[in-house]
Amino acid sequence: MSDILKRIKRAILEERYAFSEKAKIEMKMDDITEMDVKEAILNAVAIYKTIRSRSPYRLRPKEYLYVIQSITLDGLALYTKGKFIRRGDEETYYFLISSKRALT
Repeated sequence: MSDILKRIKRAILEERYAFSEKAKIEMKMDDITEMDVKEAILNAVAIYKTIRSRSPYRLRPKEYLYVIQSITLDGLALYTKGKFIRRGDEETYYFLISSKRALT
């Protein structure tokens, strides 16, 4: 398991995460809960892919987004995309930009 995935899982376990409005809307549309998203991330064995953010609102010049595709304990396949938020040199939480059902 990669160090990045360990950091993401620890942030989830320590309740250091937040959802964007987009992620909340996707979750509502797909009828998935915050617990479903947490389960899928904690069940992940790898990061599906890492992409560089192209958002004009990014806080740092090099900001990476981590895509995780995994399943809940009930077998529901989910797709999440998120990034770490830092305050100064300190990593404060994991921000979920997208959380929805995975296309299978």
